Amino acid sequence: METDIARILIHRDRIEARIRELAAEIAATYDGEDAGLTLVPILSGSIIFVADLIRRLPLKMKLALVQLSTYPGTATSPADPRTVLELTADVAGRHVLVIDDILDSGRTLRRVQAMIRARGPRSLRAAVLLRKPGQAPPDVPVDFVGFDIDDLFVVGYGLDYGDLYRNYPHVAVLHTELTS
Repeated sequence: METDIARILIHRDRIEARIRELAAEIAATYDGEDAGLTLVPILSGSIIFVADLIRRLPLKMKLALVQLSTYPGTATSPADPRTVLELTADVAGRHVLVIDDILDSGRTLRRVQAMIRARGPRSLRAAVLLRKPGQAPPDVPVDFVGFDIDDLFVVGYGLDYGDLYRNYPHVAVLHTELTS
């Protein structure tokens, strides 16, 4: 796997430190809320991010899962999201925090936010590990951002290429010949 990596963009130590900071920001936002918090990780890319994040959140919370496919197979450009797993819990009247791995075109997050809004949450916020500011559409609100990155195709820390590299501990760029 190491030989496939052209360069590490964000080292796992920086990711870990930023997740601690994000957890503190999120905890402060929801401190004292009595309506309950539901985290909705968008599978599969956010799984490592959400696992590390929830261990640092000192809040009572529920998890509701949803899965969409936006980068089918070895695609490096996002397609229209396809729902693989519908939202698994009732979010009506609850504070909802959607967790995603990356915000680029905004299609996936926009679709999940609309799905949740239709179910009557008390509030709806979003957290992403990575955001591509040059591509992130202004109509897709994100309240918590781990890192802003350039418009690069990245893998690792949950992000994949052809369902591989999710377990790579850093956010990295593959050698271009692998994704061409």
